[in-house]
This record gives sequence, structure tokens and C-alpha cells, in this order.
Amino acid sequence: MEKDNEKEGKIKVIANSGFKFNPFFNLDFLCFPSLPGNLNSMEKQGLLRLICGALALLSISLVNAENPYRFYTWTVTYGTISPLGVPQQVILINGQFPGPKLEVVTNDNIILNLINKLDEPFLLTWNGIKQRKNSWQDGVLGTNCAIPPNSNYTYSFQTKDQIGSFAYFPSTQFHKAAGGFGALNVYQRPRIPIPYPVQDGDFTLLVGDWYKTSHKSLQESLDAGRSLPLPDGVLINGQTHSTFTGNQGKTYMFRVSNVGLSTSLNFRIQGHKMKLVEVEGSHTLQNLYDSLDVHVGQSLSVLVTLDQAPKDYYIVASTRFSRTVLTATAVLHYSNSNSPVSGPLPAGPTIEVDWSVKQARTFRWNLTANAARPNPQGSFHYGKIVPTKTIVLATSAPLINGKQRYAINRVSYVNSDTPLKLADYFNIPGVFSVDSLQSLPSGGAAFIATSVLPTALHDFVEIVFQNNEHSMQSFHLDGYDFWVVGYGYGQWSQASRNSYNLVDALTRHTAQVYPNSWTAILVSLDNQGMWNLRSAIWERQYLGQQFYLRVWTQTQSLANEYDIPPNALLCGKAMGRHL
Repeated sequence: MEKDNEKEGKIKVIANSGFKFNPFFNLDFLCFPSLPGNLNSMEKQGLLRLICGALALLSISLVNAENPYRFYTWTVTYGTISPLGVPQQVILINGQFPGPKLEVVTNDNIILNLINKLDEPFLLTWNGIKQRKNSWQDGVLGTNCAIPPNSNYTYSFQTKDQIGSFAYFPSTQFHKAAGGFGALNVYQRPRIPIPYPVQDGDFTLLVGDWYKTSHKSLQESLDAGRSLPLPDGVLINGQTHSTFTGNQGKTYMFRVSNVGLSTSLNFRIQGHKMKLVEVEGSHTLQNLYDSLDVHVGQSLSVLVTLDQAPKDYYIVASTRFSRTVLTATAVLHYSNSNSPVSGPLPAGPTIEVDWSVKQARTFRWNLTANAARPNPQGSFHYGKIVPTKTIVLATSAPLINGKQRYAINRVSYVNSDTPLKLADYFNIPGVFSVDSLQSLPSGGAAFIATSVLPTALHDFVEIVFQNNEHSMQSFHLDGYDFWVVGYGYGQWSQASRNSYNLVDALTRHTAQVYPNSWTAILVSLDNQGMWNLRSAIWERQYLGQQFYLRVWTQTQSLANEYDIPPNALLCGKAMGRHL
């Protein structure tokens, strides 16, 4: 792990256990030092922001001094590769496609200087990282100004009380269709046990659909009001063929994330059972599966024992619920194998919705296992809490001004030139609306707005995603994980609560919603900030199927939310404001 991270530009610093930082200490003399004259302006600016970002985290995170800091510098560029056999422009990070793998430990502090060498503004978001009290670092356009070309921004965040398999990807424009994504694996602290034997090795698999068409052309089609066609193929770690090598008799963890744009995938390994142990930071009941559905934006981890004859075996990722089944393969290679892969690909489900629903209901919380903390997951009895509010979110695909859009409760979201978080902080009027999006569906024509749904800190909310369309959908909430308590067909009603799992429902950050069906979640709003709730289907997100939850309290305190970082980029109506 260390060798790989060294190549990715990481320097690991262990904080002095005797150091206590005063969060109210004036940092001006440190954020604006004299720098060597041989640095150009870009290098000086980058170094200043790196210093300020690190000090900002020190000043506001209030973490224990023993939590280590990990420093990275990433440069984002274009490159030309041929993932599906056709040369095309992709987004590289430090020259890599997919991007570098972030491997960190629970409560690590990440200081990541991102240098944008593209011809467009750019941001990365950290899918599933909760950014506790710190939506300033979420990396979406509602919280952050995009990094201009030939400039940089230093992210400073902590993997606070988290463990598991996650991913990062671009949140700006349609950049995700060009790459810029990568794995973010959070390992347990040494003193925190995990509910399974330590694996003999780790394999990370980023699976997803892919277009041969450039991301700019895809974006132009969407801007013109046209839907995208079916993808051209499926990739595993940016390739159509790759190999994973292990030793016979050993057990390996396969960390699988669907980083694609639109398509659910089924994952399987020829001749091998997969033991599900973790889903997006939750330890699960350890059921065995022949294949697993992984929907867009979701991640999971399975243990696989190499207990078969020494040969090579197919690893398969194939599309679900699509008219044409697209497939990518990789190879599981036993180190003592002399036999190449053979036989037909292991069969998987294709269009069967009921199969997927039944499987999803088998994903259960391991109540006796801890997650990132020592206390058992089941010590929080979510099913005994009465929700303070019910929010029903109905999706639609309207035409607005003759162009294809996507909406939630009739509102199709548009980004503001000013991040909502900055507008909120500086009390800038007219940037977003708290009245446009209603908490229940209503009749009428769809319309465009920059919609924010106000909620109170410590609300316990029931959210129902109502899919009235014939397509598969997937929804993600930044800043949180939530209990997925129910799936059902048709229209949700209050009687649907009788089918909820109020004992051992899984917590996760992204939930699938089946065609003409509903999915219900419960979420404890204990993380103050401005948080993006969006479709993980990227065309839908881009064309308006998203909004922001403003989780707020009148009591302003660093115990509830960190202050604006001193290196925050300012744009739009916030330009020129004093931090």
C-alpha cells in the first residue's frame, strides 16, 4: 500500500501526540508567509493554499492529536486512451485512468491539493464520505466554487468514524463521462475489530458503463434537450480485460463500486461464492451469493476464498434492466495456475426486477458488529424513533421549453453561479429558493428553480423516493448514510409502513428505486450543512433531478459546524467578500 501511495504523491505525517491546537488562533501570518522568489505565481498560490488548507483543518477539526494527516498533490489533465478500442479524450489524475487509489484509515485527516490543468472549471466529490460538520469540503457546485483552469484548491477533510469502500468522481459539467474517478478505501483502526478474519489481500474493482463519444459531445446533446443513447460498453478499472492474481486457499476482499453513468450492473466470479461483509460503511449479515447487483453510485465488499482447482476464472460485470446486455470480463488468476479461462461466462440475471428486489431485501445490518466505532451498530434503535417529518419525492421526466429535463416534485434544479453554501454564509439574497420544492408531490407543470428544502438539525426524517417511470433509478445523499427500510411496487402510502424493516435495515448512502416502485429511507439529520440529494443517474442529475437539504439550527457553534475555510474559493455574488 505504501509503495502505491508514494507514487501518487502522498506524504504521511503523524501528529505529535502532545500537540493541542487552539481553533481560535489567528492564522494570518501562517497563511500569508514570504515564499521563495524562484517560485512562479501558480506555484506560490498552490503552496499558500496547501498551507492554509492544512491549517484550516487543524484549526477547525478539533480532532484528537493522534489522528494522522495524509498529504496528497493531484494534477488533473486530459489524455488520450482507447478504453473500448477507439481513441478518445479522457480525464487523468496524476497521469492515471482511473485516478489514484486513496487508501486511508478511520479518522485520518486528508489534505489534498487538486491542480486543474483542464480547459474547464473542475471539482471532485467524495462519494459516501460524510464530511462531518464540514459541507465546505463536499466538492459539489452547491457548496464549492469550481476550480478554474490552471488553478488549484486544497481539500481538507476527515474520514470521521467511517470504514468501508467508497469512490470519488467529478461533480462538474459532464466530466464524469470522461473519467476522473477512483477508489477511496477506508480501513479500520488497529484497535477496532472487524467481524471477519483479516483478508489475505484486497482487490478494488471500479465497474461502470462507458461511452465512446467524448464527454463534451454528450454534454452538448443534453444541453440541446436530447437524451443519451445506451452506453457502448462496460469497463472494469478502466479496461475491458484485466487480471487479479491470488494464492490458492487464501481469502481476498473484492471492493466493488459502480462508478458508471446510468446502468445497474451484476457482478459475479466464475465458480466462486461471494460472502457479503460490507456495504458503504455498514457491516452486513454475511450471506453467500453467486452474483450481486450493484446499482449506479453504490459500493460493496465481498470476501472470496480461492478454494477451487488451480486455474483461471472469469470475473464478469454485465448490465441489468437494459435492452442489450453489455458485458466486461476480467480474470481471477490462481498463482499456481497453468490453465487459461475456459467455458461459457457464468450466467447472470438480465431484466428480472423481482430477482433484484428479493436480493436487496436480504442485505441486513449486522447488529452485533461494530463499524468504525467500538459500539455495536445495533445499539442505535432507529426503528423506535418517530419521524419528525415525512418527505415524498416523486420523479418525472418533463419537457420544459421544448427540451428534455428531469424533476423532483415538479422542480427541475439548475445550478447557481454562486454556491448555495456561500450565499447562506454571506446572507446573499436571490441565489436559491426555499419555497419552490414541496415535501409532498402536487399537480401542475414542471418548472426550473435552484431548490433548497429546509430542515432542522436533529430532525429524524422519513424520505420516500417515488419512481413513476419505467426506468431504474438511484439516489444519493451527501453528508449522511441512511436506513433503507423498504422497497415496494406501485404507489407508496402510509399503509406501506407496515412492510418496513425497523430492526436490521442496512445503512448506506445510495439507494436504488425500481421502475414504477418506491423506496423508503430513514435518516437522522445530525450533520449541519448544505447537502446535495441527487440522482446518481448522471444524465438525470445534470438535467435537474437534484436539490439541496439545508440542515440548520439557530445555535451557531463549532460543535455543530466548522467555519468557512480560509482558502475557500469565492465566485458569483460571493466574489470579493471577506472571509
